[in-house]
Amino acid sequence: CLWMLMPKLLLRSLWLFHMPDATGCYPAVSDIIRTALCVEVFHQRTQLKPHVCVWSDRNQHRISSTELFFPQFVVCPLVFYLNSSNNHDVCVCLRTASHQPCRSVEFMCSSGMCINAGWRCDGEFDCDDQSDEKNCTTSMCTADQFRCGTGRCVRLSWRCDGEDDCSDRSDEEGCEKTGEAVPPCAPDQFQCGNGRCIGQRKVCNEVNDCGDGTDEHPHHDCRPRSSEGNCNQNNGGCSQKCQMARGLVQCTCHTGYRLMDDGKTCQDVDECADEGYCSQGCTNTEGGFQCWCVQGYELRPDKRSCKALGPEPVLLFANRIDIRQVLPHRSEYTLLLNNLENAIALDFHHSLELVFWSDVTLDRIMKANLNGSNVEEVVSTGLESPGGLAIDWIHDKLYWTDSGTSRIEVANLDGTHRKVLLWQNMEKPRAIALHPIEGKIYWTDWGNTPRIEYANMDGSNRRVIADTHLFWPNGLTIDYAGRRMYWVDAKHHVIERADLDGRNRKAVISQGLPHPFAITVFEDSLYWTDWHTKSINSANKFTGKNQEIIRNKLHFPMDIHTLHPQRQPAGGRNRCGSNNGGCSHLCLPSNKTYTCACPTGFKKVDHHNCANGLDKFLLFARRTDIRRISFDTEDMSDDVIPLADVRNAVALDWHDKDGYIYWTDVTTDSINRALWNGSKQEVVVDTSLESPAGLAIDWVTNKLYWTDAGTDRIEVSNADGSMRTVLIWENLDRPRDIVVDPIGGLMYWTDWGANPKIERAGMDASSRIVIISSNLTWPNGLAIDYETSRLYWADAGMKTIEFGNFDGSDRQVLIGTQLPHPFGLTVHKDKLYWTDWQSKSIQSADKRTGLGRHTLAENLENLMDIHMFHRHRQTVHNPCSVNNGGCSHLCLLAPAPKASSCACPTGINLLADGKTCTPGMSSFLIFARRTDIRMVSLDIPYFADVVLAVQQLMKNTIAIGRKVYWSDSTLKKISRSNINGTADDHRRLAVDAVGRKIYWTDTGTNRIEVANLDGSMRKVLVWQNLDSPRAIALYHEMGYMYWTDWGEHAKLERSAMDGSDRVVLISNNLGWPNGLAIDMAGSQLLWADAHTERIEAADLNGQNRHTLVTPVQHPYGLTLLGSHIYWTDWQSRSIQRADKNTGANTITVRSNLPGLMDIQAVDRERPLGFNKCGRRNGGCTHLCLPRPNGTSCACPTGILLKGDGRSCDDSPETYLLFSNRISVRRISLDTNDHTDVHVPVPELHNVISLDYDSVDGKLYYTDVTLDVIRRADLDGSNMETVISQGLKTTDGLAVDWVARNMYWTDTGRNTIEVARLDGTSRKVLVNNSLDEPRAIAVFPSKGFLFWTDWGHIAKIERSHLDGSDRKVLINTDLGWPNGLTLDYDTRRIFWVDAHLDRIESSDLNGKLRQILVSPVSHPFALTQQDRWIYWTDWQTKSIQRVDKHTGRSKETVLANVEGLMDIIVVSPHRQTGTNLCGINNGGCTHLCFAKTNSFVCACPDEPDGRPCSTISGYVPTSPARGTVSTPVPNKTPKSATDAPHRGPSMVKYVPLDILLLQKGLHSTLLNLFEHLFAFGLHISYVIGGVLTVLAILILIAAFIIYRHKKSKFADPGVSNLTYSNPSYRTSTQEVKIEASQKPPIYNQLRYKKEVRPCYTKEKIRIVEGVCLLSNDELYWDDLKQIKPSRGGLHTCMRTDTVSLQASSASLDDGETEQLLQEEASECSSITTLTPSAITPQRHAQHSLPDTGWASIRKPSTESEV
Repeated sequence: CLWMLMPKLLLRSLWLFHMPDATGCYPAVSDIIRTALCVEVFHQRTQLKPHVCVWSDRNQHRISSTELFFPQFVVCPLVFYLNSSNNHDVCVCLRTASHQPCRSVEFMCSSGMCINAGWRCDGEFDCDDQSDEKNCTTSMCTADQFRCGTGRCVRLSWRCDGEDDCSDRSDEEGCEKTGEAVPPCAPDQFQCGNGRCIGQRKVCNEVNDCGDGTDEHPHHDCRPRSSEGNCNQNNGGCSQKCQMARGLVQCTCHTGYRLMDDGKTCQDVDECADEGYCSQGCTNTEGGFQCWCVQGYELRPDKRSCKALGPEPVLLFANRIDIRQVLPHRSEYTLLLNNLENAIALDFHHSLELVFWSDVTLDRIMKANLNGSNVEEVVSTGLESPGGLAIDWIHDKLYWTDSGTSRIEVANLDGTHRKVLLWQNMEKPRAIALHPIEGKIYWTDWGNTPRIEYANMDGSNRRVIADTHLFWPNGLTIDYAGRRMYWVDAKHHVIERADLDGRNRKAVISQGLPHPFAITVFEDSLYWTDWHTKSINSANKFTGKNQEIIRNKLHFPMDIHTLHPQRQPAGGRNRCGSNNGGCSHLCLPSNKTYTCACPTGFKKVDHHNCANGLDKFLLFARRTDIRRISFDTEDMSDDVIPLADVRNAVALDWHDKDGYIYWTDVTTDSINRALWNGSKQEVVVDTSLESPAGLAIDWVTNKLYWTDAGTDRIEVSNADGSMRTVLIWENLDRPRDIVVDPIGGLMYWTDWGANPKIERAGMDASSRIVIISSNLTWPNGLAIDYETSRLYWADAGMKTIEFGNFDGSDRQVLIGTQLPHPFGLTVHKDKLYWTDWQSKSIQSADKRTGLGRHTLAENLENLMDIHMFHRHRQTVHNPCSVNNGGCSHLCLLAPAPKASSCACPTGINLLADGKTCTPGMSSFLIFARRTDIRMVSLDIPYFADVVLAVQQLMKNTIAIGRKVYWSDSTLKKISRSNINGTADDHRRLAVDAVGRKIYWTDTGTNRIEVANLDGSMRKVLVWQNLDSPRAIALYHEMGYMYWTDWGEHAKLERSAMDGSDRVVLISNNLGWPNGLAIDMAGSQLLWADAHTERIEAADLNGQNRHTLVTPVQHPYGLTLLGSHIYWTDWQSRSIQRADKNTGANTITVRSNLPGLMDIQAVDRERPLGFNKCGRRNGGCTHLCLPRPNGTSCACPTGILLKGDGRSCDDSPETYLLFSNRISVRRISLDTNDHTDVHVPVPELHNVISLDYDSVDGKLYYTDVTLDVIRRADLDGSNMETVISQGLKTTDGLAVDWVARNMYWTDTGRNTIEVARLDGTSRKVLVNNSLDEPRAIAVFPSKGFLFWTDWGHIAKIERSHLDGSDRKVLINTDLGWPNGLTLDYDTRRIFWVDAHLDRIESSDLNGKLRQILVSPVSHPFALTQQDRWIYWTDWQTKSIQRVDKHTGRSKETVLANVEGLMDIIVVSPHRQTGTNLCGINNGGCTHLCFAKTNSFVCACPDEPDGRPCSTISGYVPTSPARGTVSTPVPNKTPKSATDAPHRGPSMVKYVPLDILLLQKGLHSTLLNLFEHLFAFGLHISYVIGGVLTVLAILILIAAFIIYRHKKSKFADPGVSNLTYSNPSYRTSTQEVKIEASQKPPIYNQLRYKKEVRPCYTKEKIRIVEGVCLLSNDELYWDDLKQIKPSRGGLHTCMRTDTVSLQASSASLDDGETEQLLQEEASECSSITTLTPSAITPQRHAQHSLPDTGWASIRKPSTESEV
C-alpha cells in the first residue's frame, strides 16, 4: 500500500515554511533565490528556531539547502510542493519538527511512517527502516497468535496443523501425532491404528491384516461370524454383494455405496458433500451423482469440470506504467496501453469493449477501448487514492473505492451523475467487487479494524461479513458460477474463500504467498498478482494445488481480471429497464428492485426526480480544487466542482443572480469564475496580479473587489474583469482578506504586514480609517453579519475568532481555544463556519456564543477560503442602477450621504464634472514583456501597468500616434496594433513618427532596414560591417539615425536616415550597449550598457561623454520623457526612473516584472514636428528618406533608382528565386546587398522545386505535402493548381518556355511526365529504367531534356523533349546527383553531388567532364547566371556562388536560412531561343515536342474530349470514342504503370513536311489527305497496310525489350558495386545491385507526408528524400557525419520515434546502439562502404571546426535507449 502511494506521499511531505499568508507562503519570503536573503529576512523575527530550507535552482538544475530560522510556535501547513513559477524559486520546509503524530492504534516508525500497532514485534519488517522489530520483548503476540522461534507471530489455529508456517517448524514441534495429521484412507478402506489402510473386507476376518491387531477383536468390535454362513443362503445376509473368503462370508458394496458398521448393509455415498467433486453444480443420486454447469458453461468430457463457452480467456492486468494482456495457458504477453503514470485498479465492460483503470498519481479514473484506442478521462476531480474499481455491466455503472477520502462512490460510465454511496464508518476501503445479478456490492477495508463488507448496490442493507483474522485484505473477486468470494491478505500471506454471506470461510492457500495483491477467478482456477515476486500465479480454486507461474519478471503487477464474457454473465435482469427506471439521474439496483438516486448534494423532489440545482451549499477551496458541501441533503459529503487547471485557489466569493463562483489562483496569478456546477469556466483577470489573496463580490452593482498582497493594492472591476481600476495603493502592507457591504457602501480588509490591522473605507475608497490595530498577528478571514451588525475575523497568530461593531468598537473574543490555525471565515444565519489549516477541518459554532462547535469535514488538507452559497441575498436599491449613476465608466457605491461616485479605468483621469473620463492616457510608458505589451500611465499619482490586449509573442515595442509597433524575435516579424488592442493585420525597431517610416535592426541578418508604416517598400539601408546591431533611435529633424552594435567590437554609430554618411561616434569602453535614446531638448545621446552596468550620455557627435547612473544591474530598454529617463532592468525585473541630467533621484516605477524588454515613453500632447517628405513625398515615387541637408529618394530592396534620381522600377531585372519549404524568396542581382525579399505566394506547405515562365511571368512550383504542382504571379495573385492528381513526390520541375510545356520528375512513381503549362494534355514520357529521378532541365532550342537519377546506379541522362533517343551521359563516379542546370551560352551542364560533395560540369554529351568545386558541404540545387554558379547548401544553410569557369571567387550570397531547397535565376537573358514548336504550337492539337532539327506532335495519355492528332495541322472531325484519332490504327494509351512502349500515339513529323511548310505547300498536303479519306481506299490496301504496321510494331517492341534487358543486366562495372542493404548494416553485409530488393514497407514510408518521423530506406541517401518531406525544420547543425577513407552515406531518422519495422530483426546489439548514438538529432549518419575514392586528406579538410556538431555519445541509461 505504501509503495503504491509513495509518489504522492513524497510530494505531500514537502511543506512551505515561512509565515503563512494566503498563498501558503510566509510574508517575508515567497520567492527565494539566495541563501543570504532567506536568512536575513527570518532574523527579523524573534524566538528563532532552526529549520531546513530547500530550493531548486531552475537554471542549474540542482537542489540546495541551508538552515533558516523562524518562530517556534509556527507549524508548517501542508501547502505547496516544491514550486518554481514565473522563474521564481520557492522555499519549502522539510517536515521534521512538526511531523503529525500517528493515531492511537498506530505505531510510529523511526522514519515517521505510521503502521498498525499490532505489527510491532511480530517478526516481520513493516517499517521502511525496520524499526518495528527493534528492542522487542519476547512476548508481543496476541492471545489468538502463536510466537514462532524466529519471533514471528502466526495464527494459533496454525499450530500443529501439519504445515510449517513459521519457516523453522517451531509451530509443529511438540505436537501429538493425531489421525488428522495422517492422510485419510479411501471410503471403502479401513484405517489401522498404525496408519495403514486395508480393505473393509479384511476387517474382522480373524486375520491380523493391520499388523497391530486393530482390525480384529478386541481392538475392533467384531461380531462372531457364523461358520455356517454361505452366500448362497439369503446372499449371506449382505444387502448388495457377497463373497466367500477363507470360508467366511464377506459383504461388499457397489460403487457409490459404502458398507455400514454392521458389515452387511450398504449406504449411498454423497459425492456432492466433497467440495470440488464437481466444478459447479452437483446432484446426488442413489449410488451415483451428476455434475452440471450453469448457463454459459458446458460439461467437459470428464463429466465433472465445466468449460466456459466463448473465446479463449485473457488475463487483463495493470502493471503501473502500462496495462497488459496475457493468455493464461500460453503465457502470450501483449501490450494494451502504455505510458501510464501509476495504474492500480482496473475493470472492463465486455459488451461495450471498454477498459477502465484508476491512476493514483494523477488521481484520475480513465477509460479506453479494449484495443487501446480512444483514451478518455472519466473522473478527474475529488480523487485522492482510488484503489478499487468495479463495473456494473448490467446497469452500466462505475463503482470505486477511495482510501484517501474514505468513500465508495458510483457514477455513470462516462463519469456523470457522480454520487457518494457509502462514507460512514469507512476507513481505508480497498478492493471492490460487484454482483449485479444479485444487486450486491462487496468491498474490503484495511483500516484500523480490517473487514469485508457487503451492501445493496444502492448503499442500503450494509453488513459486515468478515472482521476476524484480517490484516491487509487486498484483492477481492466473486465466483459467480460457484457463488463464492475469494480474497487475498497480504499480511497473513493467505488466499481465503467464503460463501457470499461470509459463511463457510476457509483458507485455500496459506503458503508461498509473499505479498498477494489482486485476485481473479475463472473456471476452476484462481489467478493472482504478487508484488514481491512481481508475477502472476495460478492454482486450483478448491484445493490450492497445481500452483503455476503464468508470467514473472513484471514491472509491478497490480489489479487483475479475467477478460471473458462469462466473467460478466448476461443472465442478470436489468432492474432499471430501458428507461432508466424512470429516474431523472441515477438508477441503482437494490436486491430485487431498484432505487432512484441523486448526484452528491442534490435532493430528491419525489420518488424518481432530483432537483436541477442546489439551493444552499458551503463553498470552500483546497488549493488544487474547489469543493462544496450541500445543505440540501443530510449526508453532508463534500463534492468537487469540476474545474480545470486549478493550481492554487485561495480566495472565494459567489454571485447568486447568475450562479457564478469566483476564485483567485496565486500560482497562475489570476481571478477566475465559473457557474456553480463547473461549466462556463473563464479567466476574469490574469494580468498585473502578483498575489491576489482576497476577493469580494458586490452583488448589487456587479463589481469585483480584490486585494493583492504582492502589489499592495486594492482594485475593482466589473464582474467580467472589464474597466479595472486601482482603488487604494498607499499605506498597504500585504492586504489579505476583503469583504464588502453594499448596503452600507463600505468595504473592510485585513492587513498583516509589519503593523497588522483591519481597515474600512467606502467602496469608492473614500473615508478610509483603521478600525482594529492592536492585538493582531495574522488577521485572516473576515465576515459580515447584517443581523447582528457585527464584523467577524479570524487571527491565525492569536488563534482566536473575534468580532466587533462595524466601526471596530465593542471588540470581543468569540472562540479562543482549540483553534490551531484558522484561515477562512463566513457567517450564515445563526452559524459561524471556518477552515483550519492545522486541524485540516471545517468547523461551525453558534455565531453569538461560540458554543455548539461541530466538525463538518475533516482530514482535508490545504483548506483555504470558505463561503456559504445561497439564493436569498438582500435586495438593495442603489443609485448606480439608473443610467450607471451618470458615469461614463465605473459607478461605485459609497457611504451615505454620497451613495455613489464615478471612477475611471487604471491610468485614465476623471474630468472636472466628476462623471466623465478622459479618452485615454496622454502621457505614458509602454513596454514589452516578451509575452505581452503593457502601459503605465504618467497622468495619475500611482504607477500601475495595464496590459494591451494583443495575444502574441513579443519582444520589443514602441508606440506612435494611436498605434503600437513591436518586433517578435520568435515569429521573426514586425506587427502593429491600435492602442486599444485591436489588431491591424499587418528586432529592435524605431518609428519615424514625422516621416511615417519604421526602422529596425536585425541581429540575425546584421542589417538595418526601413519600410513604410504598413510594411511596404522595405529597403536595406546598412548591411556592411555590422555585427549584432541592437538599439536604434531616430532624429528626423536632423535627418540622423543612431544605433548601437555590441558585436566583437561594440560601438555606437550614426548615419543619415537613408544610410549614407555613416560614422562611428563611440567605440571604446563599451560592453553590451542595449538601450538608446535621444534627448532632443538637451541635444544629447543616452545609452544603457548592461556589461559596464552604467547609463551614460554624450552630445550628438559622441563628445562630452559622462556617466549618469551607476551601477545598474542589467539595463535593457531606455527612454526619456520630460526631465526623467526610464529603463528596464532584466536582473531586478523592474522599471526604474532617474533624473535625465544628473541621474539622481532613482526610484522603482514597477517591480516584479520578469521578461522585461524594450520601453518607450509617449507624450501625445507633444507636437510631432515638420515632415521633410511631407509635400508630394519629396518628389519620390517610392521611398523618401530624410538627410541632414534635405531628403533622398530610394527604391525598395533590390531595385535600382532610375537616372532621374526619383523613380524606380516595380521589380529587379535579374534576380534569384529560391524556396525553403514554406516560403519563396527573391534576391536581386541588380544590387550588391543580396537581401532576400519575401515573395507573397499563399498556401505553401513544403515547396521543393521551382521554375519560372518569363513569357507569362508565372512562378511554377511543386508542393510535396499537398502533392500538387501550382503556379502564381510573383505578387502572389492568381494562384492556381495545375496538377492535383496522380503525384507522389515531384522532386524536379522544368518549364519549356517555347513550346509552353512543363516537365517534372516523380520520385515516388519513378516517372518523368509532361503537360501543357495549364496542366492539360498530361503524358508520361519515361517510366522504365528510372530509380529515384531527381532534378530536370530543358534546352528548348536544342530539343533536349536532361535529368539526374540517384537510384541504385546514379546517372545523368538526356533525351529529346519527347523522351526519345534516351542516352546515359554520366554514370561513373556519381553519388547523389541533386541539382542540375544548363549554361545555354557555353552549352554545358552543371550538377551538384551531395554525396561526393562537389560541383561538376560537362558538355551536352557528357564529355569534357571537370570538377568545378570540391568540397562543398551538402549542395542541393544550383543555377547559373553570367559568370556565376549559385547553389543552395543544406548543411551551411546558405546560398553560395563561385565563378563558373575557374571555381574560384567563392562567396556566400545569403546565410542562416533553414530548409533551403530549389534555386533558379530569372533574367531576360536566361530564357531565350526558339524552335519549331514556338509558332502556333507547331500546328499540333495537344503536345508539341521539339527535336534537334524537327518536332513531333503527341496526344495525352487520357483523352480530354478534344480530337487529337499526331499529324501537324491535321484536326480530325469525328474521333473514335475512347481512342486517339490518327490517320493510322492506334491503340488506347496506356497508363503510367503500363509497359514503357507508348505505341503510335507520338509520330515523328518527317523533314519532308518541314520543306513543305517552308515552301508554303502545307495546304496542298492537307487537301490530299482530305481526298483520300473522303473517297476511301480499297479494302485490301487498308488490310495490308494494317498488317504491315503491326509487324513493324512487333519488331520494334522486341528490339526495345532486348535493349532494356541488356542495359539492365549487362552493364559492365556493376558487379563490384555494393551498397548497404535496408537493415542498416554498416559493413557486415554487402548486397549487390542485382540482388537488392526494396522492403515491402518501403513505398509506404519513404515519401508519405502524413508520416511525421523521418523513416529510413534502402538507399541510405534518403536523408535528402525523406527529409524533403518532413514538415519539421531540418537542423543540419545536428547532423552527425562520419566519413572514413572509404566514404560515408547519410541516413535520416528521428530517434524520438525510431522505426525499425523493416530492419530490427537483423540488427545485433552493436548495430542498434549505433542507430541510437545521436539521441537528439533529426538527421544522423551511419558509416558504410561506398564506391567512393575520397582520400583521407579530403575528409580532414571537410571536418570544419565551426559546425557545432555534438560528439558521439552512447546511451547510458535504459530511458535514453
